[in-house]
Amino acid sequence: MNSSRWIVTVLAGAVIGFASAWWIFSQDRDSGSAAGESFSGERDILYWVAPMDPNYRRDEPGKSPMGMDLVPVYVNGEGGDSATPSIRIDPAVINNIGVQIAEVQRGTLARRIDTVGFITPDADRVAHVHVRTEGWIERLEADNEGEAVTRGDVLFEIYSPALVSAQDEYLQARRVGQQAMINASRQRLFALGMSADQVAALERSGEVRQRFSVRSPQDGYVMELNVREGMFVQPGTTIMSLADLSEIWVDVDVFEQQIDWVESGQRASMQLPFAPQRVWRGEVDYVYPTIRPESRTARVRLSFENPDLQLKPNMYATVGIEVAPREDVVHVPTQAVIRTGRQERVMLALGEGRFRPAEVRTGLESDGRTEIVEGLSPGERIVVSSQFLIDSEASMDASLLRMLGEDNSGGKMDHSGHDMEAMEDDGPEIDETDHSGHDMSGGEKS
Repeated sequence: MNSSRWIVTVLAGAVIGFASAWWIFSQDRDSGSAAGESFSGERDILYWVAPMDPNYRRDEPGKSPMGMDLVPVYVNGEGGDSATPSIRIDPAVINNIGVQIAEVQRGTLARRIDTVGFITPDADRVAHVHVRTEGWIERLEADNEGEAVTRGDVLFEIYSPALVSAQDEYLQARRVGQQAMINASRQRLFALGMSADQVAALERSGEVRQRFSVRSPQDGYVMELNVREGMFVQPGTTIMSLADLSEIWVDVDVFEQQIDWVESGQRASMQLPFAPQRVWRGEVDYVYPTIRPESRTARVRLSFENPDLQLKPNMYATVGIEVAPREDVVHVPTQAVIRTGRQERVMLALGEGRFRPAEVRTGLESDGRTEIVEGLSPGERIVVSSQFLIDSEASMDASLLRMLGEDNSGGKMDHSGHDMEAMEDDGPEIDETDHSGHDMSGGEKS
């Protein structure tokens, strides 16, 4: 009797314990299922990827070859804008790869030509000093190249027998008083190089001067000196050259395909190695009408003010020319544009970690900005840093490739537009294991 009662008690306890455990397990399973549905409804995991290598993919959590935890890559959930294919990337990955976002802008974009050139004196401000009669340099005042001279300064004195004779004839004509002879002898003095002031001084003194002074015709610097004291010179001899350096020219070469962009009056900027922090402002002075056959470049002359004489002839300069400005154009940072050879595209940032590629057609480039002729609107947000990593993720999604027209044949395309399946079929079989022993075929599995 006691034995039967004990058995019944044990059986009753077992039934009660089993029922309690079953109830608790059912509650946990229901709550877990609800949580899982909520998670999958919001963020559906596409695959797991290595944080530093987006090409290393797995279908479940694990470690990357570098020992880092794999992170999930999500696709957009149901509803909302799911009709537009996109990928979702975990915020931790976005932070790790340094993704930066910029806004598409509209405004003025100037085409810019960057080139190099050499500083030269302004040829319109250069004077060459000659004599009009042969003779000897008796005294040389400006005797150093680079010496500064002022208009009217004596450069040198010359002894010329022809000039001495012409002075004597003029004085005799004045003493005789024959006006025709006076006029003829005066014109001869002018022809031999004497100025009106020097002829007037000769009339006042009434004495022939043995040495004739040659004076500077302008302010400037002695750029070329070809004589020394005592040398015999003739009318064809260039005694010296004087240059006014308050304004200088810069000769630059422009590529043949860019020459049509350049016009006189366009703005130019210049920097020199000795003062990299300073920028000189000038303009295009003249565009030469010929092309250099050896380099297929055109010569362009720029003009710059040089009031402090910091710019010296033969200096090497880096030059930028702002040409053909475009008004009211859509433009983005040049680094944001992905060029594959078959097309150009950018990565649109849709918000909440979602991205998708957008095909664009570009125009001119200037100062780190690129014109977008078609494909974007002002205010849209694009990726300007690490966009190639995101693009590699998007390129593995067939729906995104079809949206860009890169998967028309149904096959896989690389960034150059090659059919990867055809390459795999035609080529030899390749062992999909790298040298470190990692399985390189681990991406998406069917």
